[in-house]
Amino acid sequence: MRKYEIMVLIDPDTDDRQVGPMLDKHLETITNEGGSVENVDLWGKRKLAYDINKKSEAFYAVINLTAEPASVQEMDRLMTINEQIMRTKVLRPDLHA
Repeated sequence: MRKYEIMVLIDPDTDDRQVGPMLDKHLETITNEGGSVENVDLWGKRKLAYDINKKSEAFYAVINLTAEPASVQEMDRLMTINEQIMRTKVLRPDLHA
């Protein structure tokens, strides 16, 4: 198992109350395969450095978890399919310290 940090940018048109449950649904991929989610940090709506899909804001979420690489790859794939999620970035913090 490896540690990962995932940043997720969610469409600003999404209702505030839907952000948490939507992330939880995607994180079930990790927990169902034996991984663990240490922290989900919702930063709220922030201005983007550049427009993505003609939008200048997004909901930011940073997720710290421990899982197998295949589980993280599958979760990232499912997030990419979701139209409400604008971008994801998966990092291994131990490699970038």
